[in-house]
Amino acid sequence: MFYQKRKNIAILGVFAMFLFTSSKFYSQEYNVDTKNSSLLVYGTSNIHDWEIETENQTGVISIETADEFQIKKLNFTVEAESLKSGKSGMDKNTYKALNTKEFKTIKFQFVKSEKITDLKDGNFKIKAKGNLTIAGVTKEISLDFNLNVNGETIKLVGEKSIKMTDYKVDPPTALLGTIKTGDTVTIKFNTILN
Repeated sequence: MFYQKRKNIAILGVFAMFLFTSSKFYSQEYNVDTKNSSLLVYGTSNIHDWEIETENQTGVISIETADEFQIKKLNFTVEAESLKSGKSGMDKNTYKALNTKEFKTIKFQFVKSEKITDLKDGNFKIKAKGNLTIAGVTKEISLDFNLNVNGETIKLVGEKSIKMTDYKVDPPTALLGTIKTGDTVTIKFNTILN
């Protein structure tokens, strides 16, 4: 009888382990693949449109699937002086406007998912809230993006328009103020995480 009880306990333990590791429950963390990811900032001026691309970004996403897909963590950091336009004068004005001597990074920190729509085959449409910090000023923003899970890779694609003055950043100027950039910029990201 003692042997039978031990056998039953062992069977229950194996069953519980199977439930925990079954495909119904899945939790994993992924890190940004900087080489294959892109983050561009698009803006306007009284002369012509412009764009800047980041050369150094890091980040992490943690997802969980129990009964439904969930994002547990989603954080990104961009090194402010890794934003490059290909024109040194513009870069210098950008760093001055962002006060990069004091504020080295731009950060996004996930707060919560407002809505997750399962589009099937590993594709999801996400409406999220997060805190965006630029030049030391933090604002909560809404962020919509598409997410694809494919084996060991996650891809995030989306864009967000913001006003620089909301973050106490004066839009950069050049040539003694004759070139003035617009207040609104659009951030477009195509992020790969492994």
